[in-house]
Amino acid sequence: AVVSTQSTGMRIKKHGKEELAHYSKETSDIEFLFPFGWGELMGIANRGNFDLKTHSKCSGEILEYLDQKNNKRFFPNVIEPSIGLDRLALAVLVDSYEEIENNGEKRLVLKLDKKIAPYKFAILPLSKKHHSKTAKRVFKDLLKKDISATYDEAGSIGKRYRRQDSIGTPFSITIIDETDIENNVTIRFRDTMEQKKINLNDLIKYL
Repeated sequence: AVVSTQSTGMRIKKHGKEELAHYSKETSDIEFLFPFGWGELMGIANRGNFDLKTHSKCSGEILEYLDQKNNKRFFPNVIEPSIGLDRLALAVLVDSYEEIENNGEKRLVLKLDKKIAPYKFAILPLSKKHHSKTAKRVFKDLLKKDISATYDEAGSIGKRYRRQDSIGTPFSITIIDETDIENNVTIRFRDTMEQKKINLNDLIKYL
């Protein structure tokens, strides 16, 4: 799931009778535990047959549904879900954000699902001097295939890994000496920091 919260991170709040809108038979909110407290993420209202019945009365149009099996007419009920995109985006960011202690240093990780991560891959030359040309070629090849990727050659490889962790890039691809010889690269996994050597042709498996 895009938002993979703990059981305590979301709850359903049912509206009391005094909170209901005049048209609502029942309304519940799905709430998310933001850093500033509980907030509505999505509302679901049972509007009954208010909408179609009122529209039919005002317009003179017959909007009843005919149940042919029982030969009965009735106004269908309307269930109205409502969700705010800004609140959903904030919930995803809050749910994905982690601060991890690693060798005495704080590591910021945005554990976004790879389906919504801004970049699927970061292309990183191990050495700017020796591997940039090949890295830029690999980067451009990915873009030509409409695969979202970013390129970074500034600073040490460790700092570049941490930059990608902090913006949610799930896979960092390091261009090494073997890339030009055997088409091999090192892939690093954001969430576990595990690294392994793979062939560039196998990148598609990680999409």
